[in-house]
Amino acid sequence: MHVIPLSPLTLAALLERSVRMYSDMPALGFAGETPFTYREFGEQVRLCSDVLRDRGVTPGDRVAIIGESSPFWGIAYFAITTMGCVAVPVLPDFHASEMHHILRHSECRAVFFSERSASKLDDLDRSPFVAFILLDTLSLVDEQNHGTPLKQLITNGSRELRKIRSMALQFVGLQHVVPKEDDLAVIIYTSGTTGHSKGVMLTHKNIVWNAQASQHIPPMIPGDRLLSILPLAHVYECSLVLVLPMMCGSSVSYLRKPPTAAVLLPALSIVRPTVMLIVPLIIEKIYKTKILPQIRKKLIGRMLVTVPFFRKQLHGLAGKKLMEMFGGEMKFFGIGGAAVAPEVEQFLREAKFPYSIGYGMTETSPLIAGSMPSIQRYRAIGPVVPGVEVRIDNPDPVSKIGEIIVRGPNVMLGYYKDPERTAEVLTSDGWLSTGDLGFFDEDGHLYIRGRLKNVILGASGENIYPEAIESIINRAEYVLESLVYKEGASLVARVFMDYEALDRDAAGSGNEAKTREQIARMLVDIKEAVNSQVAAFSRLSRVIEQTEPFEKTPTQKIKRYLYVSRSE
Repeated sequence: MHVIPLSPLTLAALLERSVRMYSDMPALGFAGETPFTYREFGEQVRLCSDVLRDRGVTPGDRVAIIGESSPFWGIAYFAITTMGCVAVPVLPDFHASEMHHILRHSECRAVFFSERSASKLDDLDRSPFVAFILLDTLSLVDEQNHGTPLKQLITNGSRELRKIRSMALQFVGLQHVVPKEDDLAVIIYTSGTTGHSKGVMLTHKNIVWNAQASQHIPPMIPGDRLLSILPLAHVYECSLVLVLPMMCGSSVSYLRKPPTAAVLLPALSIVRPTVMLIVPLIIEKIYKTKILPQIRKKLIGRMLVTVPFFRKQLHGLAGKKLMEMFGGEMKFFGIGGAAVAPEVEQFLREAKFPYSIGYGMTETSPLIAGSMPSIQRYRAIGPVVPGVEVRIDNPDPVSKIGEIIVRGPNVMLGYYKDPERTAEVLTSDGWLSTGDLGFFDEDGHLYIRGRLKNVILGASGENIYPEAIESIINRAEYVLESLVYKEGASLVARVFMDYEALDRDAAGSGNEAKTREQIARMLVDIKEAVNSQVAAFSRLSRVIEQTEPFEKTPTQKIKRYLYVSRSE
């Protein structure tokens, strides 16, 4: 589809054009419920903006959004940004103290919040804030927690609101400020694998340009259907499953409950999405808990899956069932946020499932590279997004692996109130150090080989990539996740098992002693299997059982610092 470039590259211009072009088409809604049309969505956005203005919120003010992904989250996001204010998305899973710190650090003037996150605001000093709006009902909440629908406030035109409006009008043109491309649109506080939360500053141009430049990768067109299952407070979901679909006239459906199998499967059959974006953990869990057990439940299946020809046939049949599980009309299944397990990618390829792997980061709005399913290469990311420059800094002379650095219109302004950290990653001429290691093949496809900070130095100075060892461990039956790190002079792995599968299978037989014995044997087998496949300097000295799931970031990457620091 030919894409007409948007001008100016602002969220306000994007919304105005989409409301005009796709007025009566479905925009956002809950799965199985009547969605907002683009026209209705635009009306709700204007309503929220009017109430914020009436409460004294002015362009440049920061406004937080704390809540689960929903159509109302999208309304709040566009209401804030299109009136020239700055959205501060906050993950509702954050601890209350972390949430309060973000609100103070960003100097927010107003807060949109959901019922589920309300208790985390109980002890918040509310004096700096002029408005608290409940997302679930779009109601203005007073100090006694009584809510008044925003529409009623505007319709009634109460004396108080008229007074505030007349005061605001004294600032000439203030209520009609049109955001510019280089204006700050969003501050996103990351909770990364290093444990240091940073406020990433993204402009209107950063976000809209990246969505427009990425449009050919998820090839969205009017009428496409998406099912959103990741947090909108993360830039991956917000840019590619809210801003991009809104730009293209597509529709997005949301879940009212967390995406467990009991909630997700019926929603998939209702929405029948044509496009979805997920993190690897979701498809890996489906593969290990749904697909693999079906293939291995009979002796013949366990035997045939070891022969490449028959494995491909079995995977092809499983792929058809997987397509049915996802509604039967999937044309683009994007995976991003972390590395996908090799055996899971091999299954998706042989299943002929239309998967695509993307690479990006919060600091780049987010997409840096990706590809259409038709040209996806095994273990590769794909070509760089057109208009983005990517270089491999200080590459190894043999492996060609080096740090990935990026420059382009999608690169952030910097970290909010943190010039020192900004200077550490962003050069004066606009090059961003990603901290990721990778290389290009001869056709310009990017490959990722782990994080620079995670690289372990061997006894003789060799580079050991823990992610490569973890990918081998994760292939083992009953292994869900693993983490490799250095302990003294040795390499150690922590392994989290699939305890449900162990209990379910005959090998577990519900006997705790037998299960413990089986796990002990498996840990030894994992160590031997890994050490037979890696160089001598990458061999494991121990494999330890991790009895609880690893703590993770919003994109389901393990917070390595929590475990590595304990061992040092």
